[in-house]
Amino acid sequence: MKYNFNEIVQRDNTNSIKYDFAHRRGKPEGLLPLWVADMDFKTPAPVVEALVEKSKHGIFGYSEGGQDYFFILKDWFKTRFDWNIQPEWLITTPGVVYAIATAIRGLTQIGDSVIIQQPVYYPFAETIKINDRKLVVNKLEHKNGKYFMDFDDFESKIIENNAKLFILCNPHNPVGRVWTREELVHLGDICLKHGVMVISDEIHQDFIYPGHKHLVFADLKPEFLAITITCTAPSKTFNLAGLQVSNIFIENKEIKRKFKKEMQKGGYNEINIMGIVACAAAYSKGRKWLEELKIYLGENLGFLRDFLSEQLPQVKLIEPEGTYLIWLDFNELGLNEEALEDLIINKAGLWLDAGTMFGAGGEGFQRINIATPRLILEQALTQLERAINNK
Repeated sequence: MKYNFNEIVQRDNTNSIKYDFAHRRGKPEGLLPLWVADMDFKTPAPVVEALVEKSKHGIFGYSEGGQDYFFILKDWFKTRFDWNIQPEWLITTPGVVYAIATAIRGLTQIGDSVIIQQPVYYPFAETIKINDRKLVVNKLEHKNGKYFMDFDDFESKIIENNAKLFILCNPHNPVGRVWTREELVHLGDICLKHGVMVISDEIHQDFIYPGHKHLVFADLKPEFLAITITCTAPSKTFNLAGLQVSNIFIENKEIKRKFKKEMQKGGYNEINIMGIVACAAAYSKGRKWLEELKIYLGENLGFLRDFLSEQLPQVKLIEPEGTYLIWLDFNELGLNEEALEDLIINKAGLWLDAGTMFGAGGEGFQRINIATPRLILEQALTQLERAINNK
């Protein structure tokens, strides 16, 4: 391979949330961190070069993505997902969570119900609650190591709570599902039937394992496009989270008006110029890097799968269809949540994301980020093995 994903980059003392601020999150120092969705790989060289060139220009004034930026996005989504975006749909924001919070405030009223499918990315629930909306949970069903949607419960919860908004996670974080056309259409038809708008978080869309295909929810039916805010970003794909750039697509003019009005209430107008530069460079010149990265991540997944099977059969891998955030089932160990956390943190010396963070159905699970050099992953699993065997 052209790119060296085995390179270990020193990240301590770089103001990295992943590495430098454990104490702020109530964790002891010195843990090996494989928690947050932040890869331990350098972003592709063309992105770095574009940022350096912009820095040399020396002026960092108010900026927007222009026509060239849009056409780079258009080519990316057409080539990868056969989705034909239009320029009038695009709104740039500093992040997907920011966009979700903006949509919640702009499209619902205080006390309105917003439905999510737990266990799911924990900022969904946090953002709903902190904005004084009612959290409604349609719990995913776990059957024989795979997760499924409970459509009957989904529709019942919408009716019972008069839900106004649904946040879809596709690919799903943390359970790793890449929802099928049949699942998404069934879901969307229920939302149409009951007048529920959809925020579709598709930030992990570029990480799909062989045998699966990411489908843009809004592109499945014209009626879905009319009720959906589609959230995308280069941040997970190219490790650009600190540059704060996301691309949000809204076809419905009234939904877009409400969304932009809520943005204006918060005083946000122009995007980070370095985010624009990085996204454009990544999407136009980073494809080969991404394809090699996906091969490496597949090999990391294979390493994890084999290690668990041979050394830790008590820990079950929930086979992912997408994302580099892997959902591990520790329930066979028979530990309560406090004991499991003690095992992971104090005995294994690891910082993972506890399953309970993701809500209903997360008990006994941990999420691990495998987007790291193989040596680090091997070290983490070895530490886990020692802790479990000596517990």
